[in-house]
This record gives sequence, C-alpha cells and structure tokens, in this order.
Amino acid sequence: ASETELISGGSDKQLILWEWNEKETWNHQLVKSIPLKGHAEAVCAVDAVYLSEEPDLNLLIASAASDSAVRIWSRHGSEAKCIEILKFGDGFVMDVSLSFLPGSNVPILACGGDDCKIYLFMQQNGQFQKTLILPGHEDWIRGVEWAVCGEDLFLASCAQDCLIRIWKVCTKSKQLPEIEDDSIRLKENVFTVKDTDTTYAITLESVLAGHENWVYAVHWQPSFSKDGSMQQPMRILSASMDKTVIIWEPDKESGVWLEQASACEVGGNTLGFFDCHFSPDGSMIVAHAFHGALHLWKQATVSKKEWTPEVVISGHFNSVEDVKWDPEGEFIISVGSDQTTRLFAPWKRKQETEVTWHEIARPQVHGYDMRCLAMVGRFQFVSGADEKVLRVFRAPKNFIENFSNITGIPVEKLCSHSSDIPEGATVPALGLSNKAVFEGDTTLQPAEDEETFNTISNQYPEIYFQPLILTEPPPEDHLLQNTLWPEIQKLYGHGYEIFCVACNNSNTVIASACKASKKEHAAIILWSTTSWKKLQSLTFHNLTVTQLVFSPNDKFLLAVSRDRNWSLWRKQDSSELAPVFTCCAYTDKTTAVHSRIIWSCDWTPDSKYFITSSRDKKVIIWGQCNLSLTTEGNMLDSIKPCSAVLDAGDSVTAVSISRVLTPDGRYIVAVGLENGKIILYTWKQSGEVPALADWTMVVEIDNSQSHALAVKRLCWRCHAGRAGQNDQDSSEWLQLASCGADHCVKIFNVNRFAL
Repeated sequence: ASETELISGGSDKQLILWEWNEKETWNHQLVKSIPLKGHAEAVCAVDAVYLSEEPDLNLLIASAASDSAVRIWSRHGSEAKCIEILKFGDGFVMDVSLSFLPGSNVPILACGGDDCKIYLFMQQNGQFQKTLILPGHEDWIRGVEWAVCGEDLFLASCAQDCLIRIWKVCTKSKQLPEIEDDSIRLKENVFTVKDTDTTYAITLESVLAGHENWVYAVHWQPSFSKDGSMQQPMRILSASMDKTVIIWEPDKESGVWLEQASACEVGGNTLGFFDCHFSPDGSMIVAHAFHGALHLWKQATVSKKEWTPEVVISGHFNSVEDVKWDPEGEFIISVGSDQTTRLFAPWKRKQETEVTWHEIARPQVHGYDMRCLAMVGRFQFVSGADEKVLRVFRAPKNFIENFSNITGIPVEKLCSHSSDIPEGATVPALGLSNKAVFEGDTTLQPAEDEETFNTISNQYPEIYFQPLILTEPPPEDHLLQNTLWPEIQKLYGHGYEIFCVACNNSNTVIASACKASKKEHAAIILWSTTSWKKLQSLTFHNLTVTQLVFSPNDKFLLAVSRDRNWSLWRKQDSSELAPVFTCCAYTDKTTAVHSRIIWSCDWTPDSKYFITSSRDKKVIIWGQCNLSLTTEGNMLDSIKPCSAVLDAGDSVTAVSISRVLTPDGRYIVAVGLENGKIILYTWKQSGEVPALADWTMVVEIDNSQSHALAVKRLCWRCHAGRAGQNDQDSSEWLQLASCGADHCVKIFNVNRFAL
C-alpha cells in the first residue's frame, strides 16, 4: 500500500503522527496530525509498525527521549495513547527499532544505549519484557534497525566504536539434539516465547569495520514487493563522522559482508555525516551532514559501483540575518548566523521552461556569525559579522562563467574586462580571509616522492580551490571550497561588532555602524569605494544604529536606532571630491513617535518619503508633508509623520517599499513581523492631514507561506519582472525576497495589477 503516515519526534518533547489524505481537498486539510505528549525531555528516536493487515486500525509506536525512558504508544483509529514506559535509570537510549519475531506476530523492540549494550524486549501478554542483552559494542550505540529476510530476522547496529554489527534471529527447531563435538561454533543466545512456545536463537552474523570515526547511522535498503511477496535486499548503508557513507553487501560466493561502494564529502571544515537513507528502489542515497547540508548520490546505470553527486536543495542552517538583490535583479545574496554568505540564482535548464532557484555559490565561509551585507555594484559586496572589521568581496572569473552557464545569461553581458580578475579564492589553513587564486596558481605540483609529501607543509596545500565548469548547481563539497570569492579589502574603524551596512545607489559610498551602548561607539562611518578610506564619522545616536538606508537619489542617508529615534543626513554640494553629510532632521525625546527600538526603515522610490517600523508595532511614513515649503528650507521643522500610525498587530522587525508603484500610483509597502508574518499594504497621501484610510491592507501572506519565526529583512527586486523568467520586460510581476530566524530565505511573486 502507498505510505500515507509519518511519525516525527522533536526537541519540543512531543511526537507527531502525520497522516496524508489524498482524497481530501486542500481546504479540508490534506494533512492531519495527532500530537503524542508525555516525554519530559527532547525526543531523539522513534519507530513504528502496523499491527494488523488493516493499517488504519492499529499502530504500535516506540520512542526514546533524553528523559532516560522509552515510551510505547498505541494508535487505534484516530486515538493514540501511551500504553507502557520502559525506564533505563541514568542511561540514555539513542535509537529504537520495532519488528516482529520470525513466523509470528509477536512484536520485538531493540534499544541501543549509552552503556554499549543492545536491549531486546518482547511483547508478552500486552507488556514488553526484557528478553536479552546483546553485548559487543565498546562505545555508545548510535543506531539499530531490524530487517525481515525470508524466515530470518536481522538486526544491524552501529556505535561510536567505529564498528557495525549484524545479528541474526532465527527459529530453533527442538527435534535436533545437541551434538557434543569439538567444532567451533558461534555462541548462540536462546530465548523462548511463552505464547507460541517457540524457541529462537540469536547469533552475531558479522562485524563490519571500515569507518575511521563514530558511526552515527545504519539503515537497510527498504524492502519491495515482488510477485506478491516482500523481498528484503541484503544491503545496508552507514553514515559516519569520518565524512563517508558506505554501502555494504554480502559477497555472492563467500557470504562475507564487504564494502561495495562509498561516497564522501571532500574538504571544508565540516564534521561528517549524521544520517543517511536509501531511496525506495535503492538507486539513490541521501545523507545529511552536521552543518545541515543534504547530499544526494545516484547509482550510475552502466557501472553499478559508481555513484555520482546530484543536485539537491540547500540553505542556511541558522537564522538568516540579511538578504539583498543584485542591482540587476538576477540573483540574491544572504548572510546568516551559520557564519556563511550564500548566493542563490534561478537555474535555467536547456530546452525546459521550468526555472528553479538554487544555491550556486558560497562566497564567504567565516568564523564569526554574519550580521549584514550591502551590494557594491553587481559582482561586489561588503559584509559585516560579529567582528569589528567590514570585509569586501569581488566575484572571481570562475563564478562569472558558471553563473552564465547556470542562468543562461551570456558572459559578455555580465563582465567586460575578465583578463585581470582572479580565477577563484581559497582560505589558507590557519586564516579567515579568502585569498585570491590566479590562473597560474592552480596547477598543483606533482608530488615527487613520499618524503616530500611527509613534510607537514606539503600535506596541507595552500590552495584547495580547483576551477570547475558547471552547467548545473554545484554539490555541497564544491560550494564549500570552490565557490569562494576573493576578499579585496578590510575596513577597520569600528570599536564593536558590526551591526548594519548600506551602499548608495551610485556605488561610491558605504555607510556602516556597530553595536553600541555609548554615543561615541554609535557613530556611523562613511567609506569611499574607490580608495576604501574612511570619509566621515557621523555622531548622533546614543545606542546601536539598527539600519541605514540611502535615498534613491543619493542625497540623503537615513539611520534608525535602538534609542527609538531616527536621524536624516543630507549630502552637501561641496566642491571637494569626497561627499560631506550633515544632520538635517531627527527625532528626540519630545518629537519621537516610536516608544520602543526602531528595527527597520526604507525610502519611497521618488525619495520624497521614508518609512520607519518598530517593536511598538507601529509603522509610520515621514516626509515634508506641507509641500509648499522649499526643500532647502529648515527641514527639521518640516519633516513630520505624513501617514497615520499603522498598528501592524505585532513587533515590526522589517519593512521595505517597492521601487515600482501600483498602476494607480500607490506605494507598495511590505511589513515583516516578529511572529513571522508578512503583510503587504499600499499607501498614498490623500490630504494634508494624515488619515488611516490612506493605508490599504492588500494581502496577509498566510502561515504556510510566511516565516515560522521573526522576519529579519525584506528586500524588493529593483525592477518589475521575475528573475530567470522570460517576462523580464513584463510590468505585471514584482518579486520580494525575505529572510527569517527560521533559517529560510523566501522569494514571493507579487502581481502588481492584483494589488
């Protein structure tokens, strides 16, 4: 039968039984969930078996948690309850697996724990009783899994002792008397089931040594139906901290279990694999690493022992702090607390209309949590992390060529002078900075002999980068070490961790600010993008500046802060080459409208108004509302709230105004909330007195599509059309990128005419 049910356990101390019902329509809930509560700590392992021919009726579930208990649950119809608790004292059970004894319907449960033993429990008279203890492993057991093969039952177990053990359970016939001879036989553990009066023997079938580090998971290839009966392939898959995934099979002639194929992760500062699985037909394997990355391999059709990496989804594995579109709107770059900067672009397959987004480069893999970034032109960005330095990166030649191959945009359109650009970048063994690699550097010297290799300097090559020609998104290994961008500059000047950064629209000035609890540290620093020198320090705020935005016409710089105020800086028309900004308007204790931290701000495309949003749930648009005043007059008195205060219903953590207006000339405002919701409003000033009617709520993006946690940043694509689609000239569609604390980056297509 088709699989329609899934059970999951989480750090929220509960299990959820999910049921997929294809007959129901989307509105009447396609997925039904039953929560099972009872564990006192995070659930770390779960397994389930159907108890009868009719799956809808009975389901037996076993779950292990950090509360040193294994709970047995029973589900009848749509009701689920805990029927038994197995206590393990001070120990922890790492994995559980359920099956049935050969030739019977007696459930058997295997539990692997931190005392290096496997405990077998059998259900007798409705209660699970401890039947056997299987010693052998010498460290914590990480995985156990049953497989039924004909008349026998097999158990695979893996542990932190780097070994995998395979055990065999079979029925023991009583007729044969024990023959006392001197032949060497495997030790048998014998147990009897009272209900059926059958005796079973369990023996150690094999010990597999091939991994060089802790083995975290072991799984059998799923059974399949053939000629009306279930067939179990004798094939297991294991994942280890040694960065390898191994497929094991018994040899056809000798029956000895051997390593058939292995796949591994190369390079990077990763920690190896955490789990792995076969696809239902065994032609693909998927594994996931400690850093949240998924790996997918496919068996080659010609050579069965060859497995090739496939395109797989990827993304941040911690909160995503900032996201920006490139000035042409062809790709997005995001930074996150997982210490990475990632670049996503649409993949245009040849002869196919479908366009999907993928991570195609990881320009920066850092040692500090990333906080913010700003694009400085098309293939250059500046990023800030939990350190005092700003770092500037520029795209290498290898990236531009691969970007062209994947997105279908000709290289000539992307880059005119490619001769002096570095080929790629590499991080030295003990460094944090991405060092440029030029064309001549990548030809590695062949090792003359073993002696030269054994000198420490030759074991750790300076250059890990290898230029690749890609026509599809790269797998994780390549993302880690072959898609870095060279760092071209460091900007020193801040006293604390960088918090926000912005670049003006003509790409000549960068503004940045850091975490601060005093006025002198809260200064905004302006930098030149030609000399990378410090131009000016703007002191006004008393606490951390949370966001900086230049106006579209580059005449103003807006700053909002944790001190609940905003400040507006005007560029002076000076004869000097370097621009000089002076404070022309601000709010203080008497004029402030916001009563909590101002998280975000943005400008309208005509540079007439700006918007601020705060933890106090308020969104306000400011500007020179009395338009009869001249712009050159005293701006301090003329800038007032032009809109009525909009109550968004929750703390507003992000706000962004589209560069394109609605057909009837209204500004499109995206508002991101702390609860993860994104709401789209339109606004247009109707009269001199701000009115709530000027605001129109157009759409509230529903929970299934918005973020699960706080929205960190919103960013509209600079012009109409959809990236990677053939409607680039279409004025119908707009695209909004968002990122959140739920590790997600999302892109929304917004129909401008439907607003």
